[in-house]
Amino acid sequence: MRKVMNNMNMNWMILALLAVTMTAVAQQPASAPQNPQPVAAAQPEQTAAQPSQAQSGQAQSNLAPPTTMDQVIDRVIMREKELIKFLSLRTPIVETYLQNLIQDPQLGPIPQDDHYFLGRMDLSESIDRSDYLKDKGKDEGMEKHLLGEFTKKFKFQYRPLGFSWMIFVDRDDFDRQHYDFHYARREFLGDVRCLVFDLTPKKDAGRGRFLGRIWVEDQDFNIVRLNGTYARPTRNNYYFHMDSWRLNLVPGYWVPSYIYSEEGDFTAGAKNKIAFKAQTRMWGYNLKTGTPNDELTNIRVESVKDSTPTAQDATPLAAEREWQQQAEDNVVERLERAGLLAPEGDVDKILQTVVNNLEITNNIELPRPVRTRVLTTSPLETFSVGNTIVVSRGLIDVLPDEGSLAMVLSHELAHIVLGHNLGSQYAFNDRMLFSDEATYQNLGFKHIPEEETAADKKAIEMLKASPYAQKLDSAGLFIKALQARAPQLSALLQAHLGNNITENGTVTRMAQLGTSAPALDWNKLDQIAALPLGGRVKLNPWDDKVEIVKAQPVAITSARDKMPFEVTPFYPRLSRYSAASAPAATTAAAPPTTATTANANSSPTPTN
Repeated sequence: MRKVMNNMNMNWMILALLAVTMTAVAQQPASAPQNPQPVAAAQPEQTAAQPSQAQSGQAQSNLAPPTTMDQVIDRVIMREKELIKFLSLRTPIVETYLQNLIQDPQLGPIPQDDHYFLGRMDLSESIDRSDYLKDKGKDEGMEKHLLGEFTKKFKFQYRPLGFSWMIFVDRDDFDRQHYDFHYARREFLGDVRCLVFDLTPKKDAGRGRFLGRIWVEDQDFNIVRLNGTYARPTRNNYYFHMDSWRLNLVPGYWVPSYIYSEEGDFTAGAKNKIAFKAQTRMWGYNLKTGTPNDELTNIRVESVKDSTPTAQDATPLAAEREWQQQAEDNVVERLERAGLLAPEGDVDKILQTVVNNLEITNNIELPRPVRTRVLTTSPLETFSVGNTIVVSRGLIDVLPDEGSLAMVLSHELAHIVLGHNLGSQYAFNDRMLFSDEATYQNLGFKHIPEEETAADKKAIEMLKASPYAQKLDSAGLFIKALQARAPQLSALLQAHLGNNITENGTVTRMAQLGTSAPALDWNKLDQIAALPLGGRVKLNPWDDKVEIVKAQPVAITSARDKMPFEVTPFYPRLSRYSAASAPAATTAAAPPTTATTANANSSPTPTN
């Protein structure tokens, strides 16, 4: 007999303590470059899914440690070129979510409207991009020279390719002929000691050159962070400021992972031409690099004849369920192969525990077990295919506590219990034969309005009979906070595979919980209705695995610290690659946020 897991601790936020390994380099001031030494480029292995330590470290071990700062600069240039070559066979997914800002007297800069871009980058000879989302109003053929800028025609238009360019200092001309390097100081970023350089383009270097600061780890002299903008924009084009971070996810290389961009000045008297905050994430670097046939072995299995009555042809109902299972498996496999569904992991176990609690306390018995998976994207959406419930990373990020998570999962569980099965057409394998960029045009799991209404009603019944019955006020507050921001966050609330949570700026999903919840009060510091983006889940850019963020909670001191559904800067704690404990960095938006629960019956701790 199963037991209700009331005592489940979601373990949302735990401070990660990581070991630090440091190497020294002679501290000498860098002079202006004079007669730079020729750079010998190493030849990193590019066909393997993940290079071995020996392969990636061979070129480094053959080089003598630099003894002057000029030699360090030469090594930095060489390593950047090697990274560009290493990534030339990769086609990672890139996602940019941007919020235009307006000043609120009480809450400070808040979202006015938003934009969302999702695509795949080709890093071969030059950075190019193909989009998952088809926008008919967008200009065709975005120029490759747009380095994080917007173009003014009749209105400001964001160019998603511009955000993608910010992964490198200079894709083509990062050298002494185009840049002056000025050593600033040493500084720790997490566990990694870095050398800090200020870069300025030379007078005749041309437009679109990087202007700002780079951080270089002091072991192999890879760039791990770049912060600044691009110089000399034209009259109608503007270059954005950006803060770009890399993670050491494979031996010998620091992979571009996160970019934060921000523009706007809200001091008294300032007049903004444009004000926004944007997060760009990259993942899926290791997709499409290996072939399943490489791992096939010649295995022979002797057939065994089963003559029991249960081994006969499936009954009509059993055949229907097998067909649904085949469709479900096809969809899950295809989404994972496209980089839009994270591999199974610990986050799924947390979601599964909540689903089990709902099932057990409501005496739900299903012929097949319910599975849970995490969509890797930021828009707030859920859907179910067969008996698999899928919740987006962005939605998990902004949920304040376990009761709110139960609310989200109960809606999809209700669809399954009520037999609202979708996706059986995907049991035909020819329907899985499309490009990754066409995923949203070929897959969809949207219910009719009557099914959505029935699922809401059934979900509320299940919640009231579950361990989360005493947590419905916090779930209702989440609905109210979502309603308060919904008109400004149409891109974040646009579902691409399932049903929208809102319609025309009004929350329609589980709206009944909002009407019975306490009043929403932004000035009540212990009332955490929703979290900023990036506060719950970290996504490994190399292998697409997701984990719960491990970071220390930070106390809220004003209403402006809450930032529900808002974009915040990235500030990952860097550490070096370790095969025993990969991934090597704890990633969280800064400041880290949480509203934790110890178990299903506890009350949230108001921290952010």
